[in-house]
Amino acid sequence: MNPYIQSLRLRTLPLSMSGIILGTGLACGLHPNWFIFALAICTTLSLQILSNLSNELGDAIKGTDTDQHGREAYGLQAGTITIPQMKGMIALFIGLSVIFGLALIMVAFWNEIADSPFSFHLRPFIFICLGLLAIIGAMTYTLGKHSYGYMGLGDLGVFLFFGLLSTLGAFYLQVQTLTAEAVWAAIAIALPIVGVLNLNNVRDMPNDRLHGKRTFASLLGPLGGRIYHAVLLIACLAIFAALGHFWPLLITPVWAWHLIYIFRHDGSRLDLQMPVLMFSTILVACLACA
Repeated sequence: MNPYIQSLRLRTLPLSMSGIILGTGLACGLHPNWFIFALAICTTLSLQILSNLSNELGDAIKGTDTDQHGREAYGLQAGTITIPQMKGMIALFIGLSVIFGLALIMVAFWNEIADSPFSFHLRPFIFICLGLLAIIGAMTYTLGKHSYGYMGLGDLGVFLFFGLLSTLGAFYLQVQTLTAEAVWAAIAIALPIVGVLNLNNVRDMPNDRLHGKRTFASLLGPLGGRIYHAVLLIACLAIFAALGHFWPLLITPVWAWHLIYIFRHDGSRLDLQMPVLMFSTILVACLACA
């Protein structure tokens, strides 16, 4: 595989669309503004790729990805991409995140901006600030001296940016209002999205501890990380059921099998459950809109 494509980590990209799908579906059902939806998808995919590339660069600089047996070696670790080349890719996806994000804001608030083009518009300004925070958040998970992923705050970052902001942003940009149901639904879908990161961290726990990467899973320990994982998935379904969205409960047998597997296996074998959790999370988002 082309090393550049490999470093994009394409298998992670569908997960980032879960919040956009849920927020759009709750706001508009089957009749959204498809242009806003498409731009929102392009923006979140650009941010996810930016996060993946920055994560690879940050871990490579810190030496965290060195000598991990049984795992796929990405470009920097395999030596097929240089650090300057990786920085160039990061710059590209910063640019794409900005372009798609600004286009999304312009389309969503076009009537407001067109009516008084030379006036200050608070709501577009707020979304621009949120977009900048999302870019910073995507980059500083492992990059920099004070990367929050090394301080046990990665789960919180994913919860806020790829859970709440993604879902509520998509909802608001469609109908320009928020509801309590949308907030709780955003919290619900954010939990299994965090679960994907946690599963990754449970898998990498021995190596992370060796290199001083204090993920939330490593702070909890092997058993604690798995119990936390179960709580994330159960709480997601419980919230949707409390909101009266019962279709997501159809995923219960899949997640029950998933939890049994991760309690019985370690290391690289947990990789087999990554696509299971990612695609089932997208399915939960779709079912919650039904």
